This record gives sequence, structure tokens and C-alpha cells, in this order.
Amino acid sequence: MPPLKERVLNEFTARFGERPSHIVRAPGRVNLIGEHTDYNDGFVLPMAIDRTIWIALRPRSDRRVMLHSLDLQPAADFSLDNLKHSEGGWTEYVKGMAWALQGANLALRGWEGVSAGDIPVGAGLSSSAALELAVARAFAAVSGFTWEPAQMARLAQLAENKWVGVNCGIMDQMISAAGKAGHALLIDCRTLDTTLAPLPPGTAVVIMDTATRRGLVDSAYNERRSQCETAARFFAVPALRDVSLETFAAHAAELDDLTRQRARHVISENQRTLDAMTAMRQYDANSLGQLINASHASLRDDFAVSSLELNQIVDCAQRQTDACFGARMTGAGFGGCAVALVQDSSAQAFAAAVAACYQAASGLQPNIYICQPADGASEE
Repeated sequence: MPPLKERVLNEFTARFGERPSHIVRAPGRVNLIGEHTDYNDGFVLPMAIDRTIWIALRPRSDRRVMLHSLDLQPAADFSLDNLKHSEGGWTEYVKGMAWALQGANLALRGWEGVSAGDIPVGAGLSSSAALELAVARAFAAVSGFTWEPAQMARLAQLAENKWVGVNCGIMDQMISAAGKAGHALLIDCRTLDTTLAPLPPGTAVVIMDTATRRGLVDSAYNERRSQCETAARFFAVPALRDVSLETFAAHAAELDDLTRQRARHVISENQRTLDAMTAMRQYDANSLGQLINASHASLRDDFAVSSLELNQIVDCAQRQTDACFGARMTGAGFGGCAVALVQDSSAQAFAAAVAACYQAASGLQPNIYICQPADGASEE
């Protein structure tokens, strides 16, 4: 039994005097490639990771929801008939999920439970989406409605956008809902169509947390988004997803320098993401790694969303040529995490070498996580 599953089971039993009737889980995620493409209607290629939020629970006879977190305070405690915003914090994600599910005309029952997770908060690994999907799974378990991953992802995104007030795309919720062990998931952000992409055999994904956190992201994000919209208007298309590399090359000189750089990143990143899908289907770790490296260079130089520390840790990873196929920053940028595709057998040595290299370069102690692709939200 996974240690966290055992922990929530034991804590539930101690707190409520009996074993839970249900145990549910939902994973965090890392994006392998396809960065800043989502709001351009493009393609992303995330995978669910084997870091998870677990909830042990039982139904209640009333309409009350009580969730005690072993990691966060205070407990979530509210009535399904009287959903109100409070001071914020993690409990708003629980309430927001209830609000979104009821708004979709799903009949909910109350429940009580205990949760715990091992997804680092604030590292860009989607602990919030994992919480949303675990809560949705808990409601499904006690309420009996059918679990449809894409529908649940949309409702979780709605909860985060409209209840919590975070203007995220669909990627995090979709991969937490629909991931599959051994695979990443190509998501078309326009249609929400998904295609499984197998991780090349003998490889692992290593997440490298720089121990820096993103600053000024909202203003920079909005600025990049506006620049992409300007480029799309120039090409007379709904989004940069609709511009081919050939069309871009033919007209690039007509754009100002900044708009040209931003557009070049998005258009080339979409193509890299589709090429990465092909490489994965061919079990071609070398080609996949080269695409990951090229993604970092594009994010650093054309989209200008990397940071000194992200560049340092990616450089440390890319130097480990015996183990590392490719490495890049992942997420919105300006801090947070990078990701590397490495030989599974060399992953521990790679992690130690990168940690030492990065600490020498930056003076910071990174957190490094060796991951395998995991299943999406489930009842265990």
C-alpha cells in the first residue's frame, strides 16, 4: 500500500472510529513540452506524476462536507446548501469544486474525510488541480454520478477560474483527470481532444525545483498573451496555432522584433510538441530530448520567460550527457521547476550531479524528484 494511502486510512480510522468507505486519489503533473501554447489554442504534452493527493472518506447523512488536511489548516467545513467565500486558502478549492459540480446539475451528498499529499506546493506541479480532482472523485464516490474525465476537468477549471479566481487553462485539470501510467497526454487546447503518448522505455522524468518562486508572473503573463494576440491579428487568424512555420517564415520580416520573437516561440513550440508526440510513439528518446532542449532555448531567447536559476539548472542537467536526453524550464517561467528526460538506470546519479552543480552555480539547494507517469484521478 502506498505510504500516503496508509496514512490517510489510519488517520481516518483514528479520527472517526471506523475504516473509510472510500479512498480516492488524484495526481500532480509536469509538462514535458508545449509551454505558453495553451492560450494560443495550441498543443501541450503533460504527464501525471506519481505524487498525489489522497482522501479517505465516508458519506454523511446530511449536506455537510468536512475535510481535515494533514498538511494544511484550517479544515474545510461547509454546507452544500450555503456555499460562501471565506478568507481564501486551500478550502476554497474544495468549496469551488462543490459549487461547479452543483452548477452542472449533479446531485451531491455530504461527506467527511481526511486528506494528505506529497505534491510540493508552489513548485508548479499542480497541487491545486490535484486537490480539485481528488475532491471531485470524492463527490463521485458518495454521490454516484458517472465519472467523465473531460467533464470533470472542465468543471475543475471552472471552479479555479470563477470561484477561486485564478485564470488557468485546461491543461492541469485535464492531465490530473485523464492521465495514464506510462504515458504523457497530448492535449489539443482548442478541441480538448487527447492522445496518449508513451514514455520511451528505460527513461524517467526528473523534476528539478530551483528553490526560487515566480515573481511578477501576472503582469508578464498578460503582456506575453497580448503580444501573441497582436501577432495573431497580423496573420488574420483566431490564434497563433493557425500559423504554420512556412507562413511565419514568409512574413516574419514584416513584424516588429518583439512580436516576431514571441510568435516564433509559439509557432515553433506547437510544431515541437507535435514532433515530440511522434518521437514518443517511435520510442525515440534522443529525438524527444533534442526537442526538449530546443524548447528551453526558445523560451529563454524568444519568449524571455526563463530566469538565471532556471538556466543554471537546465545547463547543469544538459551537461550530464551520459544520462540526460534533454532538459528545459517547465511552467510559466521566472522561477519554479525545470524538467529532464533521463536514463532510468542513471536517474539517481543524475539527480545527485545536478544538485551539486546547481548548488555550486547558484548557492541554492534544489529539490529534485524522480518521477514516472501515473494514472489520473481514481477511486482505489
